[in-house]
Amino acid sequence: MEFERIADIKRLEFIRKTLETSLPSGAEVLDVGCGNGVISRSLGSLGFNVKGVDISEKAIERAKVLNKLPNVKFEVKSAEQLVADGHQYHAIICSEVLEHLHQPEMLLQVLHQVLHKDGVLIVTVPNGKGPREVLVTKPVIAMQKKNNWVWKLVQKIKSAFGYKGTTVQSSADDLTHIQFFTKNDLEKLANTNQFNIVQFGKTNFIEDVFPFSFFTKRFKFLQKWDCAVAEKLPYQFTGGFVTVWQKK
Repeated sequence: MEFERIADIKRLEFIRKTLETSLPSGAEVLDVGCGNGVISRSLGSLGFNVKGVDISEKAIERAKVLNKLPNVKFEVKSAEQLVADGHQYHAIICSEVLEHLHQPEMLLQVLHQVLHKDGVLIVTVPNGKGPREVLVTKPVIAMQKKNNWVWKLVQKIKSAFGYKGTTVQSSADDLTHIQFFTKNDLEKLANTNQFNIVQFGKTNFIEDVFPFSFFTKRFKFLQKWDCAVAEKLPYQFTGGFVTVWQKK
C-alpha cells in the first residue's frame, strides 16, 4: 500500500470494491491520468489487469520505475490516441483528474467511446465547495497568481511545516485545480456526456485543511475519525466525491 492518508486509502477501497463487483473474468482496467501509477499498481497487486496512461512523460517514467508487476503496463498516451487504438475496457478509472482539465467534457467523450457498453467509469474529484477547496485550494491559487510577498511568505511557512506541494499520486509539473465541481455539477456533466451516475460516495471532512492537517498527518486515528464524520454529514461538507458512472 503506497497511499498513507486514510482518505486516499478509502478512495482506493471504493475503487477496488467497485471493480470486484463489476468486472467479468479477464477484464482489462484503464487508469486514465494515472500519474505515478499508485492506483494502477495497487489494483495490479490484487490481480487486476491494468493499463495506466498519462500525458505527463515525467509521471509515466516514475510509474515505470516503480512498477514490478507483469499485469500492469504504463504508457504516455493522449485521449485522441485512446480512440485511435479502438480498444474498449470494462472499467475505466479517472481519479483526481477532471479538476485539472480546461475541458473535462472532451475527455469524457473519449471515455464514453472506449468504455464497454456494460462497463463502469469510476470518477473521483474534490468537492468544489468542500472545506479544502474553499479554505485552502482557492486562496492558494489566488495568492499564486499575485505572486507577491504574501505568497512567498506562505511558501516559507509551508516548507517549515513540511508541506512539499507534491502528491504521492503524480509527479506532473502542474497540478493546479481549474474546475470546482459540486454534486450537482458532476451530475450535469455526466448527463450531458451520455452517462448516469449510479453511485455517490464521500471521502473526508477537514483533515487536510491547515491547521488541522498539521495534527492529522501525524496521527492516523484523527484521519479515521475525520473520514467517519464525513459519512454522517451532508454531501456539501465532504472533501471529495467518489462515484460510479454507466453509459446511458
